[in-house]
Amino acid sequence: MASKTVLILPGDGIGPEVMAQVRRIADWLNDNRKLDVAFDEAKVGGIAIDDEGAPITDATMQKAQDADAVLLGAVGGPKWDNLPFDQKPERGLLRLRKEMALFANLRPAMVFEQLVEASSLKPELVRGLDIMIVRELTGGVYFGEPRGIEDLGNGERRGVNTQVYTTSEIRRVAAVAFELARKRQNKVTSTEKANVMESGVLWREEVERLHQEQFSDVHLTHMYADNCAMQLVRQPKQFDVIVTDNLFGDMLSDAAAMLTGSLGMLPSASLGAADANGRRKAMYEPVHGSAPDIAGQGVANPLATLLSFAMMLRYSFDQGEDARLIERAVENALARGLRTADIVQEGTTRVSTSEMGDALLDELGKLAG
Repeated sequence: MASKTVLILPGDGIGPEVMAQVRRIADWLNDNRKLDVAFDEAKVGGIAIDDEGAPITDATMQKAQDADAVLLGAVGGPKWDNLPFDQKPERGLLRLRKEMALFANLRPAMVFEQLVEASSLKPELVRGLDIMIVRELTGGVYFGEPRGIEDLGNGERRGVNTQVYTTSEIRRVAAVAFELARKRQNKVTSTEKANVMESGVLWREEVERLHQEQFSDVHLTHMYADNCAMQLVRQPKQFDVIVTDNLFGDMLSDAAAMLTGSLGMLPSASLGAADANGRRKAMYEPVHGSAPDIAGQGVANPLATLLSFAMMLRYSFDQGEDARLIERAVENALARGLRTADIVQEGTTRVSTSEMGDALLDELGKLAG
C-alpha cells in the first residue's frame, strides 16, 4: 500500500493520554504489518486556544485538508466555559467538520460479549447488539440560518436556530446508509419528525425517492425520532442501520452508546464525498468527551480511540484485515478480564490506560504470530 498520512489532533483532557496508546498500536502495525502510515500532530480545542490563539488555526486546518485521514482525541473543558460562543474549543471541531465537508457521521453501537453485563439494559436485550447510526453532520439546526439571540426589549430576549435541509444533503447521507446496509443486514430505518416538521416531511420524501430509484433491494422503514428513542431502549436489536439528521442523530447516537455500557468503548467516523479517485476526506474520533475530571490520572479508557483507528484502517485505507486484528485484540484483552475504571466489574482486573495498551500489544503479537 502506498504511504498514507494521518494528522493526529490529541486535543484536551484525556485526549493526549488515549492518543498515546493509538500511537503505540500504529507503530506496531508499521513495524509488523507494513502499514506504511506517516503521522503528523497538531493542536485543536482548548490547548490550541491557549497556545495558538484559536480553537484551530488556518495552518492546522490546511494540514487536515491535506492528510489522508484525521484522528481526533477530544476537545473542551471547564477552563474555557466562559469564552464567547464563537471562540469555544468545540468551534475547532465544528470547523473541521464543515470545511472538510464531513457530512456522514458513522457511529456504531456494538456490545462486546464480555461487556454484556455492563449495559444498563437486561442482557437478553443487548447480547449481540450491532447497530450503525448514520448522522447527517454538516446541515440542519446546528448550521442553519438565521440563528442567534436578539433583544426584544422590556427584558425579553429570543433565541433562534433554523432547521433546514436540501434535497442533495438528504440524498447523499441516505446513500451512505443504504450502501452500509448492503454490507450488513440490509435494513435501514430513516428517522425524523415528519408529523410536526416540514424539514421532516422533506427528509422522508427524499429518502423514499432515493430508495425507489437506487436501493429498492434494501428494506426501508420510517420512524419518528421520539419513537426511535423509545425503541432503542425497548427492543434495540430490531435496528440495523439508522439514518437521521444532525440534531436527532446527536441525541439518538448518545442514547445508543449507553446500551453498550460505556461511552469509553465507542468509536466514530465522519466521512466526506468520494472524489474521482474514490478518496474521501475523513476524520475519526471516540464518542466520549475530554473527561477533564480524570485527565492526567492514567485511568482513561483508550479503547474507543483505538477502535476509531480501526475504523480508519477499514474505511480510509482499505485495511480491513488490520482493522479486524485490532478489534480481536480488544476482544481478547476483555476476555482476560482486563478493564479500565469505567467498565470494571466484580471479578475483573482494573488496569490503567497504559496497561490496557500493553495488553493490546501483547494480544496483537499473539494474533500475528
